[in-house]
Amino acid sequence: MTGGGRDDGEAWWTTGIIQMEPGLIRLRGYAIEDLIGQVGFPEMIWLMLRGDVPTPAQAALLGHALAAAVDHGPQAPSIAIARMAATCGVGLQSAMASAINVLGDVHGGAGEQALEFFGRVAVRMDAGLDADAAAVAELAAFRAGGGRHVPGFGHRFHPVDPRSAPLLALARQAAEQGVTAGRFAAIAPAVERALSRPDRPVPLNIDGATAVIYGDLGFPPPLTRGLFVLSRAVGILAHAWEQSQEPARNKGPLPREWLWAYAGPPPRPLPEG
Repeated sequence: MTGGGRDDGEAWWTTGIIQMEPGLIRLRGYAIEDLIGQVGFPEMIWLMLRGDVPTPAQAALLGHALAAAVDHGPQAPSIAIARMAATCGVGLQSAMASAINVLGDVHGGAGEQALEFFGRVAVRMDAGLDADAAAVAELAAFRAGGGRHVPGFGHRFHPVDPRSAPLLALARQAAEQGVTAGRFAAIAPAVERALSRPDRPVPLNIDGATAVIYGDLGFPPPLTRGLFVLSRAVGILAHAWEQSQEPARNKGPLPREWLWAYAGPPPRPLPEG
């Protein structure tokens, strides 16, 4: 603010997302009363992030990817944290916030990282390599740079992630129907072939599969992480609500009969003096 007038004050927050004044709400230029009943939640996510209304086919594909990643049980740190927070008597918003706050690079960021990896493969393809050769070259560069686990592939619980094949099939179908260009739907299997050996398959996982869809729909990698947060928030809410209906209080990560392994000094007296 310079002059301190009303124009300066109203320019303090400038946004192209929403226009709101008494009796009026417009999102990206569309009146809210026109959107209600016509635009569902996946369409609204697209509109808010991208600035326009998706086609029904685009919205459906986005919705399928969002639905596939809503939950993975209390073994997932975010879900466990939501349930533990609920036993502490906090409200749903606090339980959800506690859980969402751990969705970072390690837990929740693999989709973004996978799409970044796919993007680097795409750059090599633009330079003249086919998908398989580009995947092999990028994998070699990844490992030369100290990378170990290629994001979006393999799973610590599932030999084959049951969510991946249906999502990849939807991505391929969308490409065949002209909904997307299908570039990442072709790149991901090439990366899987480059990673796998006959005795050691490394299949696509949920993070890689959703990265394919979000990328083919035109979302940049950082939004892939945000979309995962939106998706997993559904499971977080469900678990927090379920746990809040139970009488247990202050429930920790282990049953109270089990204690942690102590690795500190043995019993010792306090020094004199």
